[in-house]
Amino acid sequence: MAFSVHVNMERCTGCGNCVVACPVDALELHTVDPVTNEKIYAVKNGKSVHLDVKAELCAGCGVCVAACPYDVIRLSGKGVMVPSEA
Repeated sequence: MAFSVHVNMERCTGCGNCVVACPVDALELHTVDPVTNEKIYAVKNGKSVHLDVKAELCAGCGVCVAACPYDVIRLSGKGVMVPSEA
């Protein structure tokens, strides 16, 4: 894997801006049913529990980093960390 996306889920609000912005659909925002442990794609109260990153699709473009209004996403690859724009 050439790139890695790091998300601070403690600060993530589940707004979905990163998911919408990703040009290769490498991000998936969902909650998990506590009984069945199955993914639920309707986020309740604007909060998600999980943000899945499909590493095989990530192009390392950084669009998700720029789209996050809460500065919780970092992109790293090839030994370099790309900070988000604050």
